[in-house]
Amino acid sequence: MKSAPDYPLRFPVVALVTSAGGLDALSRVLAPLPADLPAAILVSQHLDPSRLSHLTAILAKRTALRVGEAVDGDELVPGVALVVPAARHLLVTSAARIGLLDTGALPPARPSADLLLATLAVTCGPRALAVVLTGKGSDAQAGIRAIAHCGGTVFAQDEGTSAHFGMPGAAIGTGLVHAVLPLAGIAGAIRRHVDRHV
Repeated sequence: MKSAPDYPLRFPVVALVTSAGGLDALSRVLAPLPADLPAAILVSQHLDPSRLSHLTAILAKRTALRVGEAVDGDELVPGVALVVPAARHLLVTSAARIGLLDTGALPPARPSADLLLATLAVTCGPRALAVVLTGKGSDAQAGIRAIAHCGGTVFAQDEGTSAHFGMPGAAIGTGLVHAVLPLAGIAGAIRRHVDRHV
């Protein structure tokens, strides 16, 4: 495992990945975070690509962070939360920029938490934080293995506060989750992680 200075990204990046029940969970995690958080945020929620998504606009009203929909080539910037658009997969590139891929009609889930987390792991290393929130299915299992392999940190929402425990339960089942947290405790844990890695 390489040390943090060997990775391209020089600041913490927090990836919030979720599926069913994610809007409330994302809102409650992002709401307490300050506008000057010295970390970039990536938000990935499984979305129906055939329906117009209002996720970015809703979250922008619920947090002091700047929130925008990710665009191919966007630069990751501390204090900014980028939301993965429906029908796209998001990759983190070695230049600390966003790469978006069109999704196909078949799995993986859209957008894929596994693809996001795997590329975040190899660009951010120990500064990466994956937070697996409520959701159905097992997306993120492979991604958190990559995060852990590169020295990053993984949190999962607990069963009691999850609307659907599929994704968090699958994450916990890997044995690689560093903390299982109630929804109300996740924002504070994110801030503590960021403070240790700036």
